[in-house]
This record gives sequence, C-alpha cells and structure tokens, in this order.
Amino acid sequence: MDTASLYWGLVLGSVGMGYCVYGKKQQKGMALLSGVLLMILPYVVSDNLLLALLALALAALPFFIQI
Repeated sequence: MDTASLYWGLVLGSVGMGYCVYGKKQQKGMALLSGVLLMILPYVVSDNLLLALLALALAALPFFIQI
C-alpha cells in the first residue's frame, strides 16, 4: 500500500459517502448503489490507474442510468 492508494481511498470514500447520503435522501437507488461501490472499490482494486478509471465510471453512472 502506497501513499497514492491511501489518498484514492480517502477521496473515493468521501465521494461515495456523498453519493450515499444523496441517494438515501432523494430515494435514488443508482446513486446509493454507486456510492456504496465507490466506498468498497479501493479495498478491492490495488492498481491506481484501474482504480481511477473504475471510479470515474461509477461516479458518472447515476447521471446516465436513472433508477
């Protein structure tokens, strides 16, 4: 585990928490699911480039899929 992984985990955890709170309050399932996945993602993926690409895809997902 390096410094970049720690920072990615902090940033993605914060963004994921924001998505979770928004999804819960607005009753938007895709935002809630995306937030949970953003918080779990740094624990599962260790490569920083792959982590960044997957995080961008998950962060953009609620804008394209409305559930």
